[in-house]
Amino acid sequence: MSEFAELGFDMLRRQMLDDLAAQGREFARRLGRDHFSAPVMAAMAQVARHQHVPYAVRNLAYGATPLPLGFGKTASEPLIVALLSDLLDVQEHHRVLEIGSGFGYHTAVLAKLCAQVFSVEIVPTLAAQADARLAAADVKNVTFGIGDGRYGWSVEAPFDRILVTAAPEIIPQTLLAQLAPGGKMVVPAGLPGAQVLLVVEKDHAGHLRSREVLPVKFAALLRADDSTDLLEQAE
Repeated sequence: MSEFAELGFDMLRRQMLDDLAAQGREFARRLGRDHFSAPVMAAMAQVARHQHVPYAVRNLAYGATPLPLGFGKTASEPLIVALLSDLLDVQEHHRVLEIGSGFGYHTAVLAKLCAQVFSVEIVPTLAAQADARLAAADVKNVTFGIGDGRYGWSVEAPFDRILVTAAPEIIPQTLLAQLAPGGKMVVPAGLPGAQVLLVVEKDHAGHLRSREVLPVKFAALLRADDSTDLLEQAE
């Protein structure tokens, strides 16, 4: 890519950060402060989103719009990435489970915030592409797995934080079980048209509590049989 093109993307990324600073004030009641956290903003500044999306949509990388992933899925806009990351409250020593790798952009942001990310993607093509993009960016603290996100990643559990980037109708019990005591999960859940973004916390005694953040509209969390059907349609 030419130096001129990279300069253009740098300008767009700076504009995105300015927009996020302004939008953070709109979420003051939900975040408990009028800005996204400094670590989240730093991670968003460091990860070049245009390097984590296909060339065909690269000019839209920093825009305020979801991007199509294919296979009936979308990648969230930067505002949602910042909001989910902030609500997750990731610390440097945490091990994070991400359900839905997508393009790998949000994975790369999480990797800047924590010790290790385990990212599960149900569509093998997307997982391979995300893995290749993060390898090209020299991101070394991410491990990808292919499978139905409802089952999490039992051999690596428990996790300090779990982020679900697609919406199940009901939060899978398996994911709740893989959340460590003192851990936190951010997940959109509910029927289409009635989804709510939730923050779920598990105390050190293993008791769960949740709070609603805001109404949302996410792609449904695919099951293994759903993914098979989509892959067959794409062939």
